[in-house]
Formats: sequence, structure tokens, C-alpha cells
Amino acid sequence: MSDITSHKVNIRLPDSSIRTYDGPVTGHSIAADIGAGLARAALAAKVDGKIVDLQLPIEKDASVSIVTLKDPDVLELLRHDAAHALAEAAKELFPNIQVTIGPAIDDGFYYDFSREDPFTPDDLESMETRMREIVDRDEVISREVWEKDQAIQYFESVGEYYKAKIVADLPNNEPITIYRQGEFTDLCRGPHLPSTGRLGKAFKLLKVSGAYWRGDSRNEMLQRVYGTAWRDKKELDGYLHRIAEAERRDHRRLGREMGLFHQQEEAAGMVFWHPNGWQLYRTIEAFVRTRLEEGGYIEVKTPQLIDRSLWEASGHWDKFRENMYSMESEEKTFALKPMNCPGHVQVFRQELKSYRDLPLRMAEFGSCHRYEPSGALHGLMRVRNFNQDDAHIFCTEDQINVETEKFVRLLLRIYSDFGFDDVKAKFSDRPQVRAGTDEIWDRAEKALKGAIESIGLDCELNPGDGAFYGPKLDFVLTDAIGRQWQCGTLQVDFVLPERLNANYIGQDGDKHRPVMLHRTVLGSFERFIGILIEQYAGHFPLWLGPVQAVVATITKEGDQYAEIVADQLSNAGLRVRTDLRNEKIGYKVREHSLAKIPIILAIGKKEAENGTVSLRRLGYKEQESLVLADAVTRLRAEASIPV
Repeated sequence: MSDITSHKVNIRLPDSSIRTYDGPVTGHSIAADIGAGLARAALAAKVDGKIVDLQLPIEKDASVSIVTLKDPDVLELLRHDAAHALAEAAKELFPNIQVTIGPAIDDGFYYDFSREDPFTPDDLESMETRMREIVDRDEVISREVWEKDQAIQYFESVGEYYKAKIVADLPNNEPITIYRQGEFTDLCRGPHLPSTGRLGKAFKLLKVSGAYWRGDSRNEMLQRVYGTAWRDKKELDGYLHRIAEAERRDHRRLGREMGLFHQQEEAAGMVFWHPNGWQLYRTIEAFVRTRLEEGGYIEVKTPQLIDRSLWEASGHWDKFRENMYSMESEEKTFALKPMNCPGHVQVFRQELKSYRDLPLRMAEFGSCHRYEPSGALHGLMRVRNFNQDDAHIFCTEDQINVETEKFVRLLLRIYSDFGFDDVKAKFSDRPQVRAGTDEIWDRAEKALKGAIESIGLDCELNPGDGAFYGPKLDFVLTDAIGRQWQCGTLQVDFVLPERLNANYIGQDGDKHRPVMLHRTVLGSFERFIGILIEQYAGHFPLWLGPVQAVVATITKEGDQYAEIVADQLSNAGLRVRTDLRNEKIGYKVREHSLAKIPIILAIGKKEAENGTVSLRRLGYKEQESLVLADAVTRLRAEASIPV
């Protein structure tokens, strides 16, 4: 009796009911046991939170749910199978090709191939067509476990030397799992769908790029084919629309068209700001500075180049060295600052502080340098030199809750001013590589969690992603086409004040360590400007426009009056230019519209005689005739900075 009982497997279902089976059971059998409809819809099983193949035996008691197309986790499964279908299609069309790796990624998948001839657009079309044929074949996908030597021998025998190398580098005690579909055999951990027919046809191949084998530039270059896969055509079409929108909004192209900035190889990862772009930058900086002054911040400026000894004392040299730029001078090592915090502690330490001085909110629009691999650089979004709206709040432990609440309110207000109202927060706890004792981390995490609870902030847990000196809150914006961007952050730090010997005199007359709250709202100015450009597709709210209005003449008779109009607008605080060129007004309108000038005021003989302007707004064909004084009053109000 006891032997029979020991082989029973108890399965807890999502409704908390328990089903007992006489021995190992598969997800497929459980689904069939629940109902024929679920068995037909089943794509995989989730066992104790981990997705597995429907046919994989479940040998011990477990919580199990059946994965169908309705399950959020199914997208990764579909994309992984799409990658395998792509590899199978490539092998059928180009028999001499070698396959390497093909994972699911955010919004899609890719597969890296070794092939002498570069893929063409026609090749992508052919592979996508063959993938659809593979779906129609509905090939059974089966899992096998091989010995390591067997796998190496097999892949070498069929000319898949990259696969053989991957297997050879695996630990000897790691099981080698092989998946077969039709004539295609691949090394893979899985899981996979039951058959290729379950993949559906809501997928598309998108592009080809180069990729080094194993991401190492010393290795050979492979061809990476990217694709996307979704649950149905509606989701696919929505994604393709977002891609087209993202391309239309690309800040690099708009940056050129609007005369904002450029980048070049001689200063890779850095920005050459043009007059329009620098005006935009200065407008944002001035606006944020006003908000900081309202919030009780003081502003400082700290050095760019600091001796290695301070970075060693702060812990950055040990934990962050690979991201820092350094140089030798007079037998000393200096580093360009990757962040402002150690410098702010030095300012704090120059005069003995009392508890009455806290909280002390110290801000800096600090220029920082961090090494980013050249392959990771991406316009304004990923740079090596950036400026932060950085600040550090020196406070007591008892002040953390209040300061967190004040900061969150400030951050949400600024985001709303820039047009971002969909904001989410993520709480990140201790990373594996960190400074400080577990006791200090316990205190810091407890303090930040308490602050979150006190203000009722909804947070998603992001485990293990804290800064090396403390837990943090990250704030994520959702833009106009649904993309998410992490910008602002708040970090609770008990470590740096200790390492750099920051003190204040408490009510008891003794020295105490302040808590240091690291915080930014925009984060990198460069990145935030890139996000803004794409959020608005270059069509900024009038208060942000680098050039807010152009006064363009229709005929030469309007030149003198155009200067008067421009002067009055300028005196009202608008950023305005004149266009008196001997060109047709249609040409001028098209040119200034391409540059995303919000307002064009057309001036001809009639307007000069009547003291009026013809006002045209970006994106609209209609124009409005206004008396000059009314136009100035209206535009001045529209261009005012949010209050």
C-alpha cells in the first residue's frame, strides 16, 4: 500500500482543486482530464511557475496551469518557436548555411546564421514564405536528451560546427536537450509548442544585421535575421504600425531635419548641439531649475576630473571601474566622473552641519562620462557623455518618508508638464555586487519600502537591480506609441556617507551619519530630449519649440512690416525668426514645416497695409487672419511655460 501511495502525484490547479494521478503525468494528460476544449487549446504547461513542454512528465507534486493563447507567457513561447521555424526554413532554402543561436527577445526573435553570401530582401521574403509552409505541415515537435559526445558527433557530421562548439562548451553534467521538427534538429533547452502548426502565421521577418559570434568583435561576423511574432494578426498589425510610427518619429532623423544636433565618429557617443538643439536643451534646463528652486534645492557645480583616491574611497573604483574613463598626469590617476554623488558629499563636508540644516537638497546639472561599447551607442538614447538633473538629499532616517513623498510629487508634476501622465514605479532591491553590510541593506530597504507604503505608491518589484550602494525606485514613462522609458530614480544610500565620512551634529550634540537620497527626474538630458523628440514627432508644445515662430514674407512689399511683426513677437518673449528670401511662400511653408516650426506668420502687401498677419499652425492647412496685437497676445499666452 505504501509503495503505491509513494508513486501518486498530486496536481494543484489554478482554482486550488487537487487532482491525483497514479504516477508521472504530462500537461497534455492533465488538460485532457479537465476537458476536451482545454486539451485542444493547450500549448504548454506551467509547473510551479516554470513553462514546460506539454509532453514532459511531471514526476512529483506540483502546482500546474495549462498555457493557452490567452496566457501572457505564451508570447515568449511563440517567438522561440518562430525562431526555430526560421532556422528550419533557412536550412531548407540554403543547405550550406550554419545555424548558431536563435532566442526570443522583446517583441520578437532572431537567429544568427553563418553564410558566405549576404541575405537580400528577396531571401527574407523566401524564408518567411517557407516558414508559413512549415506551419502548414504541422510538424510534430519532440524533445530528446542526448549524451554530450553524441551531440557533438552529430552536429559535426551534418556540418553544424557552431552547434558542436556550443555543446562542447557546456558543463559535462548538464543534460543536452535536442528538439526535432520534421527534418530539422536543433540544440535547445526548450520549451516548445506541440507542433509547428500551433505557431500560427502572425509573424514577419523584419531585417538583417551583422552580429559577432558570441558577441565578441574578435570572432567572425554572422548574419542576424530579426523577426516578430504575435498571437494573432491584429496584434501583429498593431506592432508593425508601432514600428512604422517609431521610424517616423526617429529622433536621429528628426534631429537632422530640425537642425538640433549631430554626432560623428571623432566623438563617438557624444553630442554636437546645434543652435536649435541647444536652445531646446537650455529651455528644459531652465524649466527644471525653476521647479527645483520651488522645491527648496540649492545648486552646486563639482569638478569633472577627480583623483582616483576619492573614487576608491567611495567604492566606485572597485564596483564601477569598467565604466569609467581615466588618465595619468604627474604620476597620478584621475577619472572623469561617471556620477556626481562623491563630489556632493565633499561639498556637504566642508562646513559642519547641524540637524537643523537637514534635509539639505543639493542639485547639479552635472556632466558625466561613462564608457559604453560602441555597438551599444544609439543616438541620444545611449551616449558616453551626458548631463543629469542630479540631486542628493542629505537627511535623517526619520525624514526619508517625507522627502520621498515630496520628490515623487515633484517628479510626477514635471512629467505631466512634459506631457507624460502614464508613469509606473519599480522597486529594486540589493544586487549581487554591492557595497555595505547586509544589516545596512536591511535598514535601507525597510526605509524605502516604508516610504513607498506611506505615500500609497503602486510599485512593481524588480529584484536584484538596486544600485551598488542602495535600493532604488525607478520611474518608467509610457510614450505616445506605447513604449516604456525608465527615466527618474530615487535611491536610498546608507553606504556612501559612511565611506566618505559625512556627519552632522544631532540634537544630542554627537556626530551622526546622514542618509543620502540620490535622485533624478529626467535622468540623462540627452536621452530625455531624444524621448521628447519621439514623443511629439518633433512637433513640440509651443513653450518647448526652439524656434516658436517664423515670419515669412509673401512679397517684397512685406519685408519692413515683417521686421515689425518679428520685433513685437520677440518683445513678447517668443523665439522668432524672419524669412525674407525671394522664394515662393509655398516653398517657405514646406521648408519650415519640415523643420517642425510650430507657427508660420505669412506677411504680404495686404497684411502690411491692414496691420494683420496670416497665421498657419504646423500640421494644419488652414490659416487664420489676425490683427497683429491679437496674434501677439494669443501666442504669448500659448508659449508661456507651465505653472
